Formats: sequence, C-alpha cells, structure tokens
Amino acid sequence: MTNNARVLRFSAHAVMVALSFLALFPVYWMVQTSFRPPNEIFSTALWPSAPTLDNYRDVMAAMPIVGILWNTFVMAAATTMAQVATGLLAAWALVRWRFPGGRLAHSLIALSWLVPFQVVMIPNYVLATKLGLLDSLAGLVIPNAAAAFAVLVLYNAMRGFPREVVEAARMDGAGSLRTLLEVVVPNLRAPLASISILCFISAWNDYFWPLLLIRRIENSVVQIGLQFFMTQEGNDWGLLMAAATLASLPILLLYLVLQRQVVESFMKSGIR
Repeated sequence: MTNNARVLRFSAHAVMVALSFLALFPVYWMVQTSFRPPNEIFSTALWPSAPTLDNYRDVMAAMPIVGILWNTFVMAAATTMAQVATGLLAAWALVRWRFPGGRLAHSLIALSWLVPFQVVMIPNYVLATKLGLLDSLAGLVIPNAAAAFAVLVLYNAMRGFPREVVEAARMDGAGSLRTLLEVVVPNLRAPLASISILCFISAWNDYFWPLLLIRRIENSVVQIGLQFFMTQEGNDWGLLMAAATLASLPILLLYLVLQRQVVESFMKSGIR
C-alpha cells in the first residue's frame, strides 16, 4: 500500500470517526443527563458525580409512561404491518400484471410520496371525526395504512426477482397470492426488514397526527407524552431526558435486531 493510499484510508476513517461522534454524542448526553440530580442538570461534566434514578421514578409517578410506550408500540407495529402488507400487494400487482394504466398508477404512487402528510391531515381529521375514530389507536393507524415509500422499494426489489422462478411456481399450480407468499416473500427478507424498521421508526416518531387526534393522556403516544415536561415556566430537563431515553430504547433494540438485514438491503437495492 502506497503512502497516498494510507493517507486517504486514514483520512476516510478519521472522517467516519468524527461523524460517528457527532451522531452518538447527543444520545450519550441525553442518557447521562437522565441520571443527573436537579442541582447538576446544567453541569458540563461528562458524567454526574452522584448518578440517581430519581428522574425515572418521577417520570413513572407523573404520567403513565408504560401505558404510553405500549400505545406507541401497538400503533407503530400495526402501522408497519399495514404498510408492509399493502406495499407487498401493490408492488406485486404492478410487477406481475400488465394492465392499462399500470405505468400511470406507478407514477401517481411515486408522486403521492412527495405530498407531505400535513397537506392531507385536515381532510383525514374530518373523516376520522365522521367515522368516530377520534382519541383512538385505530384513528392513528388507518390513515397511515398505506405508504408510497413501501410500495416503491418493494416494487424495485420485485423487479429484480427472477421471472423464471415465478413462472415455475405458476406451472406447478401455485396461484398468484400463493406464489407471492411462498416464493417471493421468503427471498425478500432484507428489503422487508429495512422497510419494516423505517416504517416503524416513522410511525414511532409521528407527532402532528397524534397531536391532532388524541385527547386523553392515557390514549397518548410517546411523542405527545414528552410535551408533559415542557411548560411555559421552563423544561424539566431531568425528567424530559429520562422519558426521552425510555422512548428511544425500543427503536435502538429494533435496529440492533435487524441491523444486518437493513445494511444488506441498502447495499443491494435502491429506488430507481
């Protein structure tokens, strides 16, 4: 290895280390702040001199944080399953069947991805009101049951699937749905894992729609619950960081479980 190559390799690693530090340090600061007593909240020390769990106890006493986390998990999991299911069926239809307007349908789905949810939030709210879905988890899930992003990624993954395998399954007597579930889906584990984790994170972090729809704290989700510690008089940083740490744990665990599949999917596929 030449000197220039060593310098370039060292520079690349130095940049990655710096970027990793910038990404991880806020997370570290959140966690260590959650263990600080009130008199050390604004200290610049890298670790509290007397770590305490009082902030976590106070969070548990101030609000039903366990119930809120459960609501958020149920909502995010249901939204993810709905988006993956509708994405699979829509992508399979666009790839497998040739029908008039197929290209137009694909283009409209791609264009709908560019429309922010805030644009259709008010019409969805009016519809949810008429259907009696206010202040319910079903009202959070149903308007987000389909996602253009899931359709486009799975469409791209299915286009690269060998047509010979699909034709062989058809010749063996498998119907379209059976071919999708028993032949195609088992070979799309990496794209499905990446879509699942991205949809789950998006649903978990959703703020505007729950803020508009939910009324009672016991039916709330974690992004709304965090507001409980932000008031006009000031923010209770210790409790806020403790609640934020609890809210981050499920996402971190999910990523650790599916990390290999997500990285593999991003390396092998993309939206074209």
